[in-house]
Amino acid sequence: MSRSPERLAAAALAAALVLSGGPARAEPVPAPVEDLVAPVEDLLAEVESLDGSQSESKRGQTVTVALTSDVLFALDKHALTAKARQRVAAVAATIGSGPVSVEGHTDDQGADAYNVALSQRRAQAVQRVLEAALNGRDIAVQAKGFGEAKPKLPNQLEGRAIEENRAKNRRVEIIFNVGE
Repeated sequence: MSRSPERLAAAALAAALVLSGGPARAEPVPAPVEDLVAPVEDLLAEVESLDGSQSESKRGQTVTVALTSDVLFALDKHALTAKARQRVAAVAATIGSGPVSVEGHTDDQGADAYNVALSQRRAQAVQRVLEAALNGRDIAVQAKGFGEAKPKLPNQLEGRAIEENRAKNRRVEIIFNVGE
């Protein structure tokens, strides 16, 4: 049997541990206990369609459905497409109670005054279709255009335009309550 110095040292250490009753144990040192205090924010889950043309978020009983303008309207127009009318009618079927807000939004391209006016016309177009789809239910629907004032995502980062974000910022949001 080989008696290498490493094997002899390991055997000596093992024997010393057995004879001494095991390795030395340090007593635990109590540490100060501090309360962690942090603000708790509401979690806001958002569900987006596979093609990115529609998203829905819910906070309490308030639901926000965002429809991208690229799906609702032709470029630089405010008349809804036939497919857009179907989507708005589907949203109307989920509305539980009023009031309902319709908010129009644009990206950062173009003049502010033009974007506010276009977003207002688009919000009003969705408002008219939504009111018709509500089939005379006594629900107040209000429309407002915000232009580029409330982007969902940054239009630019480090001076570079982000087209995917701009597309999501060009939207109309329908905000309503569910239930009841």
